[in-house]
Parts: sequence; C-alpha cells; structure tokens
Amino acid sequence: MPENKKGQELRIVETKYFNLPESEKFCLESGAILNGLKIAYETYGELNGEKNNAVLICHALSGDAHAAGYHEHEKKPGWWHEMIGPGKAFDTNKYFVICSNVLGGCKGTSGPNSINPVTERHYGLSFPIVSIKDMVDAQKRLIDFLGIKKLLSVCGGSMGGMQALQWAVSYPKNIVSCIPIATSYKHSAQQIAFDEVGRQAIMGDSAWQGGNYYQAKQYPSAGLAVARMIGHITYMSDKSMEDKFGRALKKKELGYEFTAEFEIEGYLRYRGDSFVKRFDANSYLYLTKAMDYFDLQKNEKLQAVFRDIKSRFLVIAFSSDWLYTSAKSKEIVKALKMNGVDVTYCEISSDYGHDAFLLKFPEETKLIKYFLSSTQKKLKF
Repeated sequence: MPENKKGQELRIVETKYFNLPESEKFCLESGAILNGLKIAYETYGELNGEKNNAVLICHALSGDAHAAGYHEHEKKPGWWHEMIGPGKAFDTNKYFVICSNVLGGCKGTSGPNSINPVTERHYGLSFPIVSIKDMVDAQKRLIDFLGIKKLLSVCGGSMGGMQALQWAVSYPKNIVSCIPIATSYKHSAQQIAFDEVGRQAIMGDSAWQGGNYYQAKQYPSAGLAVARMIGHITYMSDKSMEDKFGRALKKKELGYEFTAEFEIEGYLRYRGDSFVKRFDANSYLYLTKAMDYFDLQKNEKLQAVFRDIKSRFLVIAFSSDWLYTSAKSKEIVKALKMNGVDVTYCEISSDYGHDAFLLKFPEETKLIKYFLSSTQKKLKF
C-alpha cells in the first residue's frame, strides 16, 4: 500500500478498528451497558514524540471516519479531503489528525447494524439509545488507546460541532482548543420537528419491519430517501436553491403529472436515492435522536456549563445558515466570554446555508490554520 510521504497529497488510507477489552463495560448516559464496543477510525499524519500534535475531527450526521484521502479502488476522497492534508487547514505535516465513526453510526462503529455478540444477530432496535455525550465518551476511550493525554484541538461541524462542545465540557483538561462550526448547544423545537418527520418517514415504510430488516429482501429505501430529502432542504438556503434551480423544468413544458417535473424535485430525489445506498435507516433514527436529546444547558445557564473550560475557542458560523443560526453561535461565544475563555468568533458570508461548512474551504482554511498555529505557540503543554 502506498505511503503518504511528507509534503504530498494524501492518497491511499485505510480504516482501522479499536475494540474495547471485553473486561471493560461501556456505560451509556441512559444507564444501559454496551458490550463489545468497537470503533472505526482513520488517522492522517504522524503523532510526534511528545504526543501533543493530535487533532480530533468529529463528523456530522451523514459522515463517517473516512474524512480524507482515498480508500483503495475508490475514486471519491473522504468527506473533508479539502481540509485535511499537507499544507491544508489541518496540515498533516504538522498535526496527527484522527477521525472516528460515531457510536450509533453504520460505518464500522458499534450501532444498530452491528452484530450483537450475545445473540449473534443484528442489534436493530435492541441497540441502546445513545447521546452526543456517549459518542464523546467512546472517542475518549479511543484517544486513551492511542496514548494521547491531551488533544491539541477538537473540531467538527453540525453534529460534529455538538461533539466538539461536549468534549470541552466533559473533558476540559484533555483538550487545548475547540473549533465548533455551524452548530448549536441544543436543538430547538423546530429542529426536533424536522427530525421527527424524517424518523416517521422511515418507521412508516412497510419494509422497516420495526427495525428488523437486515435479513429481509426489502430495505426501507423509500422512507430513508424521504427523510434525507427533508433533511437536505434544511441544509440549503432559499437563495442557494433559487440560484441553482429556480423554477427550471426537467422537460420543455409541464406534463401535468406526479413526476419530478421541476429540477429541484429531481435533485432531491437524487440526493435521497444516493443516500440510501450508503447509510443505514436505523442509524438515521439513532443519530437524529441523539441530536434532539443534546442540550448542554439542561437546567443550568449556559455560562455555568462552561465554568470549568480553560481551552481556546474558534467558533465559526455562516450568514445564511437557518438550521443552526449565527445567533446560537453568538450565545455560545457570549457564555464563554463571561467565563473569561479565550474565544474568537467568525461569521463567514455565504449563500449556501448550513452546507457551507462543507463548501467554504478557503475561508475556513485561513481561519483554522492561523488558529491552530497560534494555539501551538501560545499554549505549551
């Protein structure tokens, strides 16, 4: 397998796996115990001798551990390939970058599509409900396994940003800096509502069979596709949809029929159909539920939640993001400043909506490169 030499573009990478020893039980926030925790992860760059150059990347709802580089025999790179690699935002000539598939996911980490070691069958809905905190606790086990006592930074967008914030709260002594992007400290009623409609679309599909579809000939494709279509609408802004599609037709004129006549209809169906080919319907239920449960504030004021934080922060938001608005990011910044935390806030102008964190690479790169470099210089550990 080709190696990624220093200064070269990331090329062939492979997914690795960490298995928690059977003697160690993994306790979830719900009180449930998970046996046989398995985590899929990838690393880029090299861990230095002091083990103080590690950066953890947390992925969003539809992401996975494959953040950069190429898997053998695949032409498409990792989901944040433009941000990770030599000379990029997360410069692998300087940093040891880690990305793991979240707990409850479907790309190698323990989740509903995993095999229950007790029953030797897919978990399905017998897999315990997980939270963002559970995802972070699982990542902490991986970081311990890698022999890293303190992360230089934890970064993530959307659901990944929630994990980054949870890291800062759960393990304040184990991270030097935090970069939450296009995220929030809790879901609003509207966001929970969108997620619930998506879940109902999946559970209303006759092929779902109460989550026990793994051995069946049918898969709840229709329900999952609709859920993805609903979600994707929230990721785009009204302007980006208007600029890209407007009222353009797929044919020369209206056919007065219930087919995908408008370009936007065809696009949403394409997004839904392609998502079905790479994602598990049950994992969609579990991860959206984890996001809905997420509430750093709970019964406290947000300022009180951040009272023990000593790490630096770079909070990034996007002007047209109506799913996780810049107002929510500003609330996070205010609460951090009230605790005397070193925090920088940047709102990037964009028409892309929530998806901007996966598209505005030049702007993000400039901000993150400077922030990480200054963090290394300012904080010695």
